[in-house]
Amino acid sequence: MEKQVVHFSDLGNIDYKTAWDYQEEILSKNVAFKTEARLKGMDANPFLIPTTHHLLFCEHPPVYTLGKSGNIANVLLSNEEMNNQGIEFFRTNRGGDITFHGPQQIVGYPILDLEKIKTDIGIYLRNIEEVIIKSLAEFDIIAGRSNGETGVWIDADIPGKERKICAIGVRCSRWITMHGFALNVNTDLDYFSNIIPCGIQNKQVTSIKRELNKEVSYPEVKEKLKKNFEVVFEIELFNH
Repeated sequence: MEKQVVHFSDLGNIDYKTAWDYQEEILSKNVAFKTEARLKGMDANPFLIPTTHHLLFCEHPPVYTLGKSGNIANVLLSNEEMNNQGIEFFRTNRGGDITFHGPQQIVGYPILDLEKIKTDIGIYLRNIEEVIIKSLAEFDIIAGRSNGETGVWIDADIPGKERKICAIGVRCSRWITMHGFALNVNTDLDYFSNIIPCGIQNKQVTSIKRELNKEVSYPEVKEKLKKNFEVVFEIELFNH
């Protein structure tokens, strides 16, 4: 089968709401294609429906986002304290709990039609994790998964040493995905002390910088993620 083409866009530094709205716009267009095809009785073959795949990379100013089933008690700052520190806050329609996005963190938003890839959310999440795991391995960082917890972890099986380096939270509508992952590169981890990250008590958050004890090239990490996204998802990225 011919590889699916995924349109890649680097949005640079962009506020969270603008990026969210852009994702919703792409998702809505794709869902509309599917709705039209169903009404015409032409939805038997998803490959005949003109939905498009996208992968968006960006970096956000400081913001806390809470998943649809998240617990507001995991936010340890008041609205006033967040305002005073210049941190935005949003309740979102993704899965997962509370997390932080900010400078020197790579946020990836895959907007994929899984009917053209594989209709299995579990496999989709594991594939995102695999992209991160493979990319970190290229920096000699051994990362993996934690049983029952989505995301990418280091020393997940060593009590007291577990630390999360990448958070993942997605939404899927008519098999179209949105939201995605947040990989800490040279991120200021102090922001995570104001929340209970992902609602998980007594586990640390880390970054590539902390693990290597030095700053790394932000653009280099992006390139490794793009390459491994192509490998794991067996797709071809096309600069949009």
